[in-house]
Amino acid sequence: MSISAIMKTNGNNNNSIAEQMVIGITMGDAGGIGPEIVVKALADPEIRKAAKFIVFGMNEQLCYVADAAEIEPFWGRHQHEKINREYPYKVVVADYDEYSVPSWVRGPSKSAGEASMRFCVDAIDAARRGIVDAVVTAPISKRSWKLAGSDWPGHTEMIAGQCKSKRKVMMFVAGPLKLALATIHEALFDVRHKFTIGCVFEPIDLLNDALKQYFDIDNPRIGVAALNPHAGENGQFGDEEQRIISPALLLAQEQGINCLGPFSADTLFLRAIEGEFDGVVAMYHDQGMIPVKLLDFERAVNVTIGIPIVRTSPAHGTAFDIAGRNIANPAGMKSAITTAITMAKTKKNLEVRI
Repeated sequence: MSISAIMKTNGNNNNSIAEQMVIGITMGDAGGIGPEIVVKALADPEIRKAAKFIVFGMNEQLCYVADAAEIEPFWGRHQHEKINREYPYKVVVADYDEYSVPSWVRGPSKSAGEASMRFCVDAIDAARRGIVDAVVTAPISKRSWKLAGSDWPGHTEMIAGQCKSKRKVMMFVAGPLKLALATIHEALFDVRHKFTIGCVFEPIDLLNDALKQYFDIDNPRIGVAALNPHAGENGQFGDEEQRIISPALLLAQEQGINCLGPFSADTLFLRAIEGEFDGVVAMYHDQGMIPVKLLDFERAVNVTIGIPIVRTSPAHGTAFDIAGRNIANPAGMKSAITTAITMAKTKKNLEVRI
C-alpha cells in the first residue's frame, strides 16, 4: 500500500491509528547501504507523516550519509538505553555511540557485525515490550555477523530465536505477489535432506494466518508450487509431489485452508499475479526469489511470519560495492516501512474488532 493510500485510509487527525504507530528501524551493517537508505527513506515527508520512528543505530554514521546526500538532519537523538514511545520527535535515533565503524569501511567487519546484531536484538525487544509496533530492518551482512561470533545465519533465524518462536517462515511481498518459502538458506543439493511434509505444511499454514492477520483477507487462496519440472509428471521426474507436497496440501485442507497444488512453478507465479491466488508457497529459495525480484526488484519486501511481532525488510542486501557513493535507491526501504505500517495497522484493527 502506498503512503497516500495509508494516509487516506487512516484519516489526517492526530488520533488515528497510523499517527499512533511507532516503527522501529534498524540501521543495518554500517559498511553497507543501510545507513544511506534509512536516511533517504525517512527524509521523505510523506513517510514521516505516516508514523513515528525510532532508528536503532549510530548517529555519527547517519549524519555522515546525510551530509553526503545534502540532507539536513531531521531527527532527534537519544540514548539507546532509555528508549520509549513518547519522544517529542517524529524521528529519533536511539544512538549506540559505544560502537564505532570508520566511514571508509565498505565491506564485512567484526565491528559492524557486533553493532548490527545489537540493533536487531534491542529492536526486537522493544517490539515485544510494546515500545514499537513493528520492526523494519536494514540489510545486514551474514559475513559480518559471522566475524562477530554469531551463530545466526541471518535476520529470520535470529528474530525467531529472540522471539522464542518454534515456527518461522520467510515471506515476500512484490507488487501483487505474496510468497512464502518452504526452505530458506539451504544449499540446493541439501534441500532433499530437509524436505518433509512438515516443511511444506508450515509455510502454507503460516501464510494463511499472515494473509488474514496482516492483510485482512478472510479466506486466502493459496497456490503451492511443485518441486520438480512439470510437477513431476506423475513420478517421471521425481516423486516429491506425490510423497511430500500432496500430503502436506491434504493436511492443510483438512484444517480448512483454501490451498491447491502442486502446480508447475513455470506457470503458478503468473497465475498468482493475475489474481487467481492471494499467496504462493515456493519450495526453495531461488524458485521463489527469481519471480519476486523480476517482478519488483527495487520495492520487494521481506516479511518474517510465524513470530509474534511485525517485521519487514527490503529484499535486497548490503550492496557493499556502492556503499558510500550516495547512489543507493531507498525504494525498497520505503516499501518495507509502508508494508510494516499497513501490517501493524491491520493487526490492531482486527484486534479491536475481535
